[in-house]
Amino acid sequence: MREFLGKLLDRGHLLACCAVNLTEVHAGMRENEKAKTEQFLDSLEFFPIGPEVAKLAGSLSREWRQLGHSLSYTDLNIAAVGIHHDIALLTSNQKHFPMPELSLYPLPAA
Repeated sequence: MREFLGKLLDRGHLLACCAVNLTEVHAGMRENEKAKTEQFLDSLEFFPIGPEVAKLAGSLSREWRQLGHSLSYTDLNIAAVGIHHDIALLTSNQKHFPMPELSLYPLPAA
């Protein structure tokens, strides 16, 4: 994964996160991973979830619910950050992000 992310940086890609990503990482982090994980997270650009992003997440929720898709609060907020800032989402869970206006960048198979 380190090599993959390094190649993205070499190609000029920005690596970023939002509050939801930080919450998810901290929820699953093992104690022995804390120092390296914090160092990595501190190197990322941070995109806050302000009022405009929150409104967009709510609109996405309503739109997709009307289409019969129940999407999680976390995924909706992550998608809204990507759409609002016009940035691609690096994910291995592409089915969680069906929004055509969101650019997805698949993670390599582990």
